Amino acid sequence: MKTTSLRPEFFELHNGSKSPLPFSTGEYDRRLTALRQLMASKGLRAVLLTSMHNIAYYSGFLYCSFGRPYACIVTETECTTISANIDLGQPWRRSYGDNLIYTDWQRDNYWRAVAHVMPNADIVGIEGDHFTLASHSKLKTFHANLKTNDISSEIMSLRMMKSEEEINLIRGGALIADIGGEAIRDAIRSGVREIDVAMAGRDAMELAIAEHYPDSEIRDTWVWFQSGINTDGAHNPVTTRQLKKGDILSLNTFPMISGYYTALERTLFLDDVDPASLKIWQANVDAHTLGLSLIKPGMSCAEICSQLNEHFAAQDLLQYRTFGYGHSFGILSHYYGREAGLELREDIDTVLEPNMVVSMEPMLTIPEGQQGAGGYREHDILVVTETGSENITGFPFGPEHNVISGS
Repeated sequence: MKTTSLRPEFFELHNGSKSPLPFSTGEYDRRLTALRQLMASKGLRAVLLTSMHNIAYYSGFLYCSFGRPYACIVTETECTTISANIDLGQPWRRSYGDNLIYTDWQRDNYWRAVAHVMPNADIVGIEGDHFTLASHSKLKTFHANLKTNDISSEIMSLRMMKSEEEINLIRGGALIADIGGEAIRDAIRSGVREIDVAMAGRDAMELAIAEHYPDSEIRDTWVWFQSGINTDGAHNPVTTRQLKKGDILSLNTFPMISGYYTALERTLFLDDVDPASLKIWQANVDAHTLGLSLIKPGMSCAEICSQLNEHFAAQDLLQYRTFGYGHSFGILSHYYGREAGLELREDIDTVLEPNMVVSMEPMLTIPEGQQGAGGYREHDILVVTETGSENITGFPFGPEHNVISGS
């Protein structure tokens, strides 16, 4: 423990015993070995990770910042999380490796703790897509001659290839997303508010996580249930709008298990669907079915996007596409994490390989005032295999399944 005026700048505290982590010791060793191989290839003495997703990926600890900085420092032999005193012993219990707690008795104790963990480093890897200019300036204050190397793209690529343990957790998350979808479908009625339906889905998923993953942290699971005009955006928040007959509905369930996000998204209609809406819906369903067939090793993200664009263009609907056709899954969420190198977009040339996990999620949005107005979206999660892909989403899609009686 280092002190100033009898108050510590940082200290260690092993309060209680280690909690079960999401993955085995062997899995964390595998990840750290791959990172250290990257470090060796770039001549790095340490890596300073600062994002929620990378800290959790390498240590198991998912922090809650609340305006405070956190870190995971990986050296040639050690893996140490740096956490704020407000969390006390929880970061150590939830970390693979060591933990150092910094206090707020004086400003910049975080950076003093960082300097303590890597005193001999002359060049350190950072996440350039997360490490701010202010952080870089502070780091230089405590390590005047330290050089930094942005390795954010390289460690993103490491995360894109999933282990069997990760795939098993993602598969379990997809199953729980389906459970949430079923609860939402059962809660849909005329006159019910979006928030009431969303809560039914969220509660069902949290109960399922508590049952199937009792050692995990129960937090961050959410639902976006949208109706009518609120379906126009994929990330529109839940409101108190009441459902009415003929509404287009968008079901979106997102269970979170130890930082790993999965998703189910479906278009539905309440009681009946008009001919114009049915035509748009079916076109999007057909795109979804085509997209599912394209997820296989050897296909590039851009090539998949191109074929789906041709499908919509042939029906004069391409101008209503609002975003790419899918993305990677793993340790990510709506407020942290992204594996941008594995998104199904025109500007991404990544080629699919076995053990990648991606979604297929075409969406069309028809503006208000036009026939068939609303947002149409289907979403499945697929594990790329040696010969094709495994669809791990089970909730049915399409008009024959999802016109819901609201009486």
